[in-house]
Amino acid sequence: MPPTAPYRHCMVVHAYYPLRETRVEREAIALLKQGYEIDVICLRDQDDPSFSVEEGVNVYRLPVRRRKGRGATGQLVEYLLFFLLAALKLTGLHFKRRYCAVQVHNLPDFLVFVALVPKIMGAKVILDIHDIMPEFYAVKFNVDMSNFFVRLVKLQERISCMFADRVITVTEPWRQKLIERGVTASKTFVVMNVADARFFYRQPQAESPEGDEYFKLIYHGILSPRYGIDLTVRAVAKLRHEIPALRFIIHGGGDIWRKELNALRALTEELHCQEHIIFSTQFVPTAELPALVRAADAGVVSYRRDVFTDGILPTKLMEYIALGLPVIAARSPVIDAYFNDTMLQLFEPENVDALAEAIATLYHSPQRRADLIAGSNEFNRQYSWAKVSAGYVEFVDLLCQRQR
Repeated sequence: MPPTAPYRHCMVVHAYYPLRETRVEREAIALLKQGYEIDVICLRDQDDPSFSVEEGVNVYRLPVRRRKGRGATGQLVEYLLFFLLAALKLTGLHFKRRYCAVQVHNLPDFLVFVALVPKIMGAKVILDIHDIMPEFYAVKFNVDMSNFFVRLVKLQERISCMFADRVITVTEPWRQKLIERGVTASKTFVVMNVADARFFYRQPQAESPEGDEYFKLIYHGILSPRYGIDLTVRAVAKLRHEIPALRFIIHGGGDIWRKELNALRALTEELHCQEHIIFSTQFVPTAELPALVRAADAGVVSYRRDVFTDGILPTKLMEYIALGLPVIAARSPVIDAYFNDTMLQLFEPENVDALAEAIATLYHSPQRRADLIAGSNEFNRQYSWAKVSAGYVEFVDLLCQRQR
């Protein structure tokens, strides 16, 4: 690339941009602020334009839509259609734009091969692994890691990582898992999904509104059963007589999670705790979400444990502590890697009695809540988006041999 040429970076993601892919958006903006020209190739939702400019990022949308519940075959067909269209689009853009790097976000891992022509022509290729695929599909289809199809997924992961010049993932435990499976350690890098500091930050502690006698827990986000929201509902039901003022706000829903939402409503009725469970299903823009969360007294992250969630560091957990909210969280290897008992109120995963005890502890001890808020600030200092994004930009600069 001539010394005077602009540094152009293209991202490919099988998702909608920017509303439902905050990781891609934040990485794109971080590079944009440092002088890169950024293009994104993504899915196109029903009312989306085929091309738009979002905060300076050129967004090219392909005529493929994501549909939940298609099954394995339908999902594979969707992946392959997007792969074909993205490869054609990326190749055409590269002849015009000459990217210094192409960053492909999974799922799936094999999507990285859309960058074959740019790689042959000298562009560097980054595979950004949001979710580690073998564990994801083992849990999704309820099979163990020795299953033939899971081993095939593991093989495509390894080949995809070999093709990429660099591999990014979201936590150190997942990075170590990739290294154990044969990925060269020196080509791996961690970019954590920490809270977005534009919206999630601490404010001076406000007094509870006069007349607000409730102790409010909150969960916001995806309503997948693996996230254990039903476990918190059961724990609240156990405590409803001991703590009449207890309320649990479940913020999430939409058509894509209608089945899961209805199941939670049915469970609430079955346990006779409708007075204590509040369903918040109206869409709230990211900029307005912190106000909703700040109104609660504690956040709850009650994930079930499996081979996939053992490696997930929940973004919502980091958003709660960024806002200065005490958090009740299920223990897992990845949470133990980054947190301890001075930062979180930890409990044994999938143990409703232990979860209820953790809730009661925070309700009865304002001092414990204050101590957790103070303790979790150490995580905020060490893993702020300012630090994480600076490391990511430096990583891309080195790969593109860019000096600033």
